[in-house]
Amino acid sequence: MAAKQDLPTSVKVQETARPPRLTRTQRSAILKALSDPKRFELLEKIARAQCPLTCTMAGEALAISAATLSHHIKELQTSELINVRREGKFAYLTIKPGVLEALAAYLQSLSPSSCLTR
Repeated sequence: MAAKQDLPTSVKVQETARPPRLTRTQRSAILKALSDPKRFELLEKIARAQCPLTCTMAGEALAISAATLSHHIKELQTSELINVRREGKFAYLTIKPGVLEALAAYLQSLSPSSCLTR
């Protein structure tokens, strides 16, 4: 296998980025945020959206009040699960890259490895 520096400049090597490591505090905040069924449903809607989801679309999909939606968005943003991009009076919601993967990797590490049983 050739080293990266031996490759022609026209060939790009795509490296798979490892998900960021989450601290215990971050993991706890994420799991607490996801413990609310409506908040989890909101996260699912954001994750499955083809493009950034507007607050209006999220509110209509969940059939909740604007105040409740605002609270759920704030909780997901505080736990660093989503990004909120504001443009004028509109807010666009997207999943923060790598966070769900990092949480999944951590949870997977908790499963018992192949240990020998008697």
